[in-house]
Amino acid sequence: MEKDNNFKSSRRSQGGKSNDQKPYSRPARSGNRPFRKEGDKPFHKDGEKPFRKEGDKPFRKEGERPFRKEGDKPATKSPRTERPSTAKAPRVKDPNRPKRHPVPKVKTPPPTPKPYDGTTRLNKFIANAGICSRREADKLIAAGSITVNGKVVTEMGFQVHEGDVVNYGGENLRSERKRYFLLNKPKGFITTLDDPQERQTVMMLIDGACPERIYPVGRLDRNTTGLLLFTNDGDLARHLTHPSTGVYKIYQVELDRAVTREDMRRMLEGIELEDGPIHVDDIQYVQGLNDKRVVGVELHSGKNRIVRRIFEHLGYNVHKLDRTVFAGLTKKDLPRGHYRELTEKEVGYLKMI
Repeated sequence: MEKDNNFKSSRRSQGGKSNDQKPYSRPARSGNRPFRKEGDKPFHKDGEKPFRKEGDKPFRKEGERPFRKEGDKPATKSPRTERPSTAKAPRVKDPNRPKRHPVPKVKTPPPTPKPYDGTTRLNKFIANAGICSRREADKLIAAGSITVNGKVVTEMGFQVHEGDVVNYGGENLRSERKRYFLLNKPKGFITTLDDPQERQTVMMLIDGACPERIYPVGRLDRNTTGLLLFTNDGDLARHLTHPSTGVYKIYQVELDRAVTREDMRRMLEGIELEDGPIHVDDIQYVQGLNDKRVVGVELHSGKNRIVRRIFEHLGYNVHKLDRTVFAGLTKKDLPRGHYRELTEKEVGYLKMI
């Protein structure tokens, strides 16, 4: 306390105001509000509402609603207006409107190939003989290196007839149209061009397919069924049968007993046969048969009777063996014992393998 009194006295001695009095405040007046002078009238009387003068009418009578005059009818609640629907009205068909028939799409038939009239362009004849391409054959013709029936031909588009002798570099050329056929071989036919024992051969099934002389690519043994390719294109035949090409084949094999998982693993890892090691690319049970005696085998090897020898090495007897896929070609829409000619797209695919 002494400390506080000394502090107050020090402030008074310095001409300052006391701490008991707030700065900018007037002395309190009893019964009046601050900032009011003596003799000022009060804002309103006791019980009277503020900002009202004497004689003013009240805002409204007791029980009367605000903003209403005497005699006015009570306001009725306006009905709620609904927003217009944005949904489209259902389309009403006009019975008198003529019907519009859609214009049918006209399918343009593929161009019909011109019938063979027995003639062939000279550059195509040379290319089919395996000498060079058609573009290079045109250069040989322009250079006068080709003779037809002993006469030099330099005319582009010259037609060669059947029986004409075309010579290049002192050698007579032989040209044939390249043909490609796929046969679904049945059981009981051997894959050979001629059999001295006069047994049934695959050439009997393909006889009459074309005037050109065609031969099988690879072979299937007598009891094996499935796809077999025929052609007179020697380059393609050598390409498809060469071990480095790796043409894949899929076989469906039916055995005398169920194939175990252990034997399937051994075939995938590789087994040792009398002519060297061999392994399959894939082997699975055929789906939908619920028979573990039937499996599908995929491999690239072209060794003789390779599938039969693999299963015989593991102690199985093969009852049925059918080649279902060969180089991407399948048996779709090809009944057993029938053949069909390959399309240009299929031939192009075989040449790209």
